[in-house]
Amino acid sequence: MKRVLLKLSGEFLAGGKGFGIEPDAIQSLAKEIAAANHRGVQVAVVIGGGNFWRGTQQGSQMDPATADYVGMLGTIMNSVVLQDALEQLGVQTRVQTSLEVKEIAEPYIRRRALRHLEKGRVVIFGGGTGNPFFTTDTAGALRSLEIEADYLLMAKNGVEGVYEADPKTHPEAKLFSELSFMDALNKQLKVMDATALSLCMDKDMPIIVFNIFNEGNLEKLLNGEEIGTRISNKAITSLA
Repeated sequence: MKRVLLKLSGEFLAGGKGFGIEPDAIQSLAKEIAAANHRGVQVAVVIGGGNFWRGTQQGSQMDPATADYVGMLGTIMNSVVLQDALEQLGVQTRVQTSLEVKEIAEPYIRRRALRHLEKGRVVIFGGGTGNPFFTTDTAGALRSLEIEADYLLMAKNGVEGVYEADPKTHPEAKLFSELSFMDALNKQLKVMDATALSLCMDKDMPIIVFNIFNEGNLEKLLNGEEIGTRISNKAITSLA
């Protein structure tokens, strides 16, 4: 893999606390991204903001668009924190945001993002798509297409990939090793939101869903090891 986009949930940065930033979690993540960067893999990142704000919960009494904008600000906070952790490891990092906050980040400009990646810098995209009613899953799908990534890596918290049923309520559920986009949509497997999944299917952007909590999994993926669930138009749906 030469260029990837890593999509993370904000909850991962909270570690086991569920809210805010857990230093051990952010440092562990930064070390894995740094290792990939040092091997020459071009890495871009999209982070959610659920460790600070979930609009469907805290913003349930608010105007929905306003609640979504608050969530976008949470993703920018996470982006700046990850940037700091990476730069402490000597990795040149740029944050680009879809909402203008020029004091702390660049505005999102596709050509500039591509240039940063070509120069070996990690690029973190904050602010989601910049529009309400779209999730950071959709932002991840959109940015992966825009930067012409080889894969969209969907990092999950505590699950190994995509299962035939929710493993939390159905512990006997089996893991898919491969999955077609159409089956993921038809089976409503909740890989990501349907808008993001449909976008990847239409533009043939392959996805790998894996467990980010297992230290070293990102490195294994980038080394070509078969972990998690691979989703593509060419995949033949099969259980592990």
